Amino acid sequence: MKKILFFLLFSSILLFLTSCNNENSNKKIQLAEVTRSIFYAPQYVALEKGFFKDEGLDVELQTTWGGDKTMTSLLSDGSDIALVGAETSIYVYAQDSKDIAINFAQLTQTDGTFLVAKEEKSNFSWDELKGTSFLGQRKGGMPQMVGEYVLKQQGIDPHEDLNLQQNIEFAHIPSAFVSGDAEYVQLFEPTASAFEKEGKGHIIASFGEESGIVPYTVYMAKQTYMDEHETEMKGFTKAIYRAQQWVAEQPAEEIAQTIQTYFEDTELEMLTSSIERYKSQGSFATEPLLQKDPWNNLKNIMEEAGELPEDVAYEELVNTTFAKDVLQD
Repeated sequence: MKKILFFLLFSSILLFLTSCNNENSNKKIQLAEVTRSIFYAPQYVALEKGFFKDEGLDVELQTTWGGDKTMTSLLSDGSDIALVGAETSIYVYAQDSKDIAINFAQLTQTDGTFLVAKEEKSNFSWDELKGTSFLGQRKGGMPQMVGEYVLKQQGIDPHEDLNLQQNIEFAHIPSAFVSGDAEYVQLFEPTASAFEKEGKGHIIASFGEESGIVPYTVYMAKQTYMDEHETEMKGFTKAIYRAQQWVAEQPAEEIAQTIQTYFEDTELEMLTSSIERYKSQGSFATEPLLQKDPWNNLKNIMEEAGELPEDVAYEELVNTTFAKDVLQD
């Protein structure tokens, strides 16, 4: 009997140690996201469904709240991979950085903002914006650049035809709209839907639908990190691809339930409707491969906004190796 008990105890200890060793063998990756957003649903799915762990990766997520802070974290080795707007890699490149940031996988492929009006608008026409007060996004960021691009496509000069306000911090834009005199605002989900539900505003148009396909939010890493961690890079990209496919196949409610822990202050119903809105307009990329035409569209949008520091070739700042390998597996 003692031998049996000893054997069982020894087996339990061995199993525990083996489990610990397997967990410790996972390669750690520090991931910085530019903000916490429903727009990034596939990323949270990859974390919650264990897709990263399946690739032997231990991904630690941190929210760095802003493009500048996110890139500072990446370039100073505070993070290994960053989820941020693709335009930031161009800004870094233009500053003659010694270790440039390379885009290797896309997560979202449209703008994620919506045009919200204080008053309900039936049969809305973009011309109605002329002469009104418009609360826009931070200058130099993708929401602002896409917003201005769409307005110009609609024959509106944002700086001449509107009373354009761009001096409000991102986090304070919703409250500034409610308390201020702006008639229109550019908002992300779930805030846009929440405003509609609460009677604070009405969604009347989508900037994402109007601007076309663009590498809006992408994963990037420093060139040196990519060179030294090719296995981890491919595993990370594969996990994101699995999540993208899962999101494409699942109903919005299932996705919402999976990622709700990341949005504890958002009701499941609101989370579901926001995800459905993004799914219906094709905002979530279904594969990580960043194509050349969307990259050129990004540069056109930046140039229209007067924010393109220099014309950087697709081949210079986009690495498609990992995405192509994953798609061919």
